[in-house]
Amino acid sequence: MIVLDSTIVNVALPSIKTDLNFSATNLAWIVNAYMLTFGGFLLLGGRFGDLFGPRKIFLMGIALFTLASLGCGLATGQGYLLAARAVQGLGGAVVSAVALSLIMNLFQEPGERAKAMGFYGFVAAGGGSLGVLLGGLLTTLNWHLIFLVNIPIGIAVFICSYFVLPHSRTENAPKHLDAAGAILVTLALITAVYAVVNGNDAGWFSTRTIGTLGFAVLLFAIFVYVESKVRAPLIPLGFFRLRNIRTANIMGVLWSASMFAWFFL
Repeated sequence: MIVLDSTIVNVALPSIKTDLNFSATNLAWIVNAYMLTFGGFLLLGGRFGDLFGPRKIFLMGIALFTLASLGCGLATGQGYLLAARAVQGLGGAVVSAVALSLIMNLFQEPGERAKAMGFYGFVAAGGGSLGVLLGGLLTTLNWHLIFLVNIPIGIAVFICSYFVLPHSRTENAPKHLDAAGAILVTLALITAVYAVVNGNDAGWFSTRTIGTLGFAVLLFAIFVYVESKVRAPLIPLGFFRLRNIRTANIMGVLWSASMFAWFFL
């Protein structure tokens, strides 16, 4: 459902543009509003899962995403749709951040864990592919349906998760939030994503774009400094000494950037 919403909207953009009188520039923000909050709150969502338990945060994220989908489906104005898309991205970030944590906790045996990750990967890839096809089908009926289709799925997922997922123990997790790190990295991610998605309008070499990216880099630098000093860091910096982690993150960025850009195009 989360991945599907990253792709299904692209097919409906021309219909939404005509119906709600979007300009070509503002139309991109139907996608960008979702990506902005999704990328910005991933780390914070994962940390909340550590503090309060992934089951509780997962259920909250699913509920938020489903309600935001309803808001998108009922939208009759540009501002209302963009605001609902931003809330959708927040819910999606929370769900994505704790979903893998749930899999790691629920499946301890290597073979079972590999099987669970296989299902996870299949559903994620299938959601992206299905979004393009389903988006075209639903848009021929009414573009509002591309969001409303999430409602029955979200309700079913919430009910199943509520009864199936066990209550997780969080007493071994560090209780320190690292509020400074959480605020800094969230602001840095949102600022960086905003600079990128707004680059075409402002100009890639304009003072506005360069200044915004520079501010994001500054926030990231302060974040790294804070993480090196704080007792329970949001991200232990030693994590990035692992070559596989560095490589996987670089590949993930390049893959996502190219795929989602082409979906929009």
